[in-house]
Amino acid sequence: MKKILLIEDSQDIRETTKEILELADYEVLTADNGKTGVELVKSSKPDLIICDIMMPDLDGYGVYNILSRNINTSKIPFIFLTAKVEKGDIRKGMNLGADDYITKPFEESDLLDAVEVRLRKNEDVKNHYQNKIADFEEFIRETRGMDELKDISKSKKIRFYKKKEVLYREYDFANYLFQIIKGKVKCFKTDDYGKEYMNDIYYPGEFIGYITLLEGGDYQETAIAMEDSEVSVIPKYDFLNLIKVNRVVASKFIKLLSNNVLDREKRLLKLAYAPVRERVAEVLLKLMDKEDIKKGSIFKFKISRDDLASMVGTAKESLIRSLSELKKEGIIDTDGQEIIILNEKALYKQAENI
Repeated sequence: MKKILLIEDSQDIRETTKEILELADYEVLTADNGKTGVELVKSSKPDLIICDIMMPDLDGYGVYNILSRNINTSKIPFIFLTAKVEKGDIRKGMNLGADDYITKPFEESDLLDAVEVRLRKNEDVKNHYQNKIADFEEFIRETRGMDELKDISKSKKIRFYKKKEVLYREYDFANYLFQIIKGKVKCFKTDDYGKEYMNDIYYPGEFIGYITLLEGGDYQETAIAMEDSEVSVIPKYDFLNLIKVNRVVASKFIKLLSNNVLDREKRLLKLAYAPVRERVAEVLLKLMDKEDIKKGSIFKFKISRDDLASMVGTAKESLIRSLSELKKEGIIDTDGQEIIILNEKALYKQAENI
């Protein structure tokens, strides 16, 4: 059962909100002021915090400020609860780092939706990092005592690629597994008319090229550095030998492969049936997760409109139209190539067509 801490100085609102959350099977702790709330966070370690802004002594902004500076509490999802609805107040809360903002009075469904989305998002982030293989040295540590695997670290080479430099091209013979150490790499396929369709963008810690090595044959996509990048290059023979002799490593790559296949199947279905706006929202959420560049709770990342259109699978003009609509609705903002996620909850609803 997920534990929620509710910090609210109004007894009526506190009791009503607690009852709604408990009926939805959440364990609810309450505090009637900011100072008590901060102490409860430290002692009870809740899964999510809902905090009123306008409170005496220590207001909601102060509560968040204290918790965000503590490494043990800074990652707990935080939702502001307030009667203030001025855009400047909302922006202030979100810029500080809150994950969502609920205005009073609120509908029961709005509260539960915000809580559910935030908890699910936090769980997804945890799973994302648990599933990601941090680095190749982890494999070596897990296979300690196997002489054949100790040698693989010796054969690993580090290569440096300038922005727009090719790691490998579609239909090149596959000889290496690549792991991103620094920078970003995009992979794309080209159709008979020369149009590019981007499969994905890869970030530090991620592997590319393993699907072709496991299947055998030629690379089925082109990989290009999006910025100056540092890449670990592992020879095909060493990688396949590692897979054959070690079940732990094999199971990790099987899991990676399964996740990759499921993700691409989902994207193909979206491409075939989902409207452009829905696909744009989904890609933005995916990039937000991968980029992990956060100012407060405002996510910012840079990507060219051509690359983004390629990932969405639409014309650049259609992409720009969808971005403009999302911007007009206050869900995102843009600054040149930079995209700023202002309302993650609303963007999630767009991606799920809710």
